Amino acid sequence: MPYPFIATAAFGLEGVVAGELKRLGLPARAELGGARFSGEPLDAMRANLWLRTADRVLMVLCERDVLSFEDLYQAVSGIAWETLLPRNAAIPVSGKCVKSQLMSVRDCQAVAKKAIVNRLMQRLRADTLPETGAPFPVDVAIHQNHLRVTLDMSGDALNRRGYRTLNGEAPLRETLAAALLDISPWRPAMPLYDPCCGTGTLLIEAAMRATHRAPGLRRTFVCEAYPFMPREGVLALRREAEAAYVPETSFDIGGSDIDPEAVQLCLRHMEQAGFAYRIPVEVEDLRQVTLPQENGVFLCNPPYGERMGDVESSRALYRALGELLKRHPTWKMGVITADPAFERNFGRRASHKRRLYNGRLECEFCIFD
Repeated sequence: MPYPFIATAAFGLEGVVAGELKRLGLPARAELGGARFSGEPLDAMRANLWLRTADRVLMVLCERDVLSFEDLYQAVSGIAWETLLPRNAAIPVSGKCVKSQLMSVRDCQAVAKKAIVNRLMQRLRADTLPETGAPFPVDVAIHQNHLRVTLDMSGDALNRRGYRTLNGEAPLRETLAAALLDISPWRPAMPLYDPCCGTGTLLIEAAMRATHRAPGLRRTFVCEAYPFMPREGVLALRREAEAAYVPETSFDIGGSDIDPEAVQLCLRHMEQAGFAYRIPVEVEDLRQVTLPQENGVFLCNPPYGERMGDVESSRALYRALGELLKRHPTWKMGVITADPAFERNFGRRASHKRRLYNGRLECEFCIFD
């Protein structure tokens, strides 16, 4: 019997995640906060390995309206936990409550944990549960009195690819960087250049995509320790991902930044990602950037005034980005910005715009054809 899952996503990326799932052969539909799909446990593992833009994968165990703690207890205790968790499972319970009759997160967590433990002790005929084994993170979310209980299949968030150990002044999350690549005009056969490359996240995500490298290839997931996850199936999925990765694939990806420290971090992250000496990056003012290639894409996350504390210098940089595109008439450009005056300073209106969030900061992704 297939299980229901949700691949959670930042606001504005739900459709991108649904598209990724469909390309993996998993019928999906976008909804606020992510994309739903159904499948076997190995499908959740496949999603963990390959999703570039999702935050995490959750197994949906229960959904219903609750108005009291008794409703909550009955809903959680009605889940067949004994079929999912071993006797020694560690059971961390997180929670959130929004616009609901039950608004004490701590109390909801306590009631849910009690319901899980009581069910397990009754069904397993145990007096105590040691919780000395692998973690099985459970989340209890109540929004407008609607309860959703989920089991985390990812563990650490999916943006934790393992290559970025140090952050620069204004880091771009790996999942958002991958999403910008997905919705930009760039495709792996085209030149890509980031003139504000910072610590290199956009460039590394592009190289991973160009070489068909699964973003989760070098990390583990909490679901791999779950007893209902087929071990041989997990190994087969990992072998499949290893076989798909073609590190020698040629690509034309490069960048620059005016900050020498950022470029040093960028080079370190590229080495940790396995792309040492594959992506040329140098210290250079974007006003001096002139490239010989044709029909490429500039993609960047320039400083925002709100973020860097210097609105005027940021807007001067936006004008320089406009001049950069003028110097390369066959190129296109994608820029994520939180500055509502970006287009005015850039010097032209965007061909396409999309509202996204960089962390909690509302932004627009502007594409100039």
